[in-house]
Amino acid sequence: MSLELISPEAIEQLAQQYGYWAIFLGILLENLGLPIPGETVTLAGGFLAGSDQLNYWWVVGDAALGATIGGNLGYWIGRYGGWALLLNLGKLFRIKEAQIEELRRQFGENAGKAVFFGRFIALLRIFASPLAGIAGMPYWRFTLYNTVGALTWATVMVSLAYFAGQIVPLEKLFTLASQFGVVAFLLVAAWIVVPFWLESRKSKQLVAESAKGNAIVINEAMGQQDKEPNLNKD
Repeated sequence: MSLELISPEAIEQLAQQYGYWAIFLGILLENLGLPIPGETVTLAGGFLAGSDQLNYWWVVGDAALGATIGGNLGYWIGRYGGWALLLNLGKLFRIKEAQIEELRRQFGENAGKAVFFGRFIALLRIFASPLAGIAGMPYWRFTLYNTVGALTWATVMVSLAYFAGQIVPLEKLFTLASQFGVVAFLLVAAWIVVPFWLESRKSKQLVAESAKGNAIVINEAMGQQDKEPNLNKD
């Protein structure tokens, strides 16, 4: 799943024409939040390596380096300006600051997993690094997960295209990768949104029950006051 502004055919042509630079810049720019299909560029690089047009190890190193540098830049953008931007977006969508703070806390608890496994999910790959910066994830810890995740992701993607590309057309690989990204994104979205929704629903129920309890107490108190004058008359 990626916000592609370039057709798969054009991506393949770019990879053929500019080789390693196209792979490096494609994934680096994607990690900075730009709608560049870095994963597709990487698959194209692996496919070209499988047909001996590019060197396999250079493609892996290129993709890993672009992902690592892009992730680091995204982290520092999030660290120094992301929180203010997130609050402004929250106001735009009428999300309370307390709710955004809770989301930041929850992401912080799972930041390492998000940075590592997010490499395999297009939208999360774009936003995981800035969110890690916003959540205040220690830089040394981020660097570890980011670097290992980038190398793992690059190796898997390039190897997939390198070997499968010999029996499956490149366009089919693009389609399969996109479908996998959609499913993975929906699962991650459910993992994040459902607990938050349940917690919000639980809070509303508690508020409603509390209000109901207060109303009962007030009614009982008023009823008691109404009885007292009658007792005095007797």
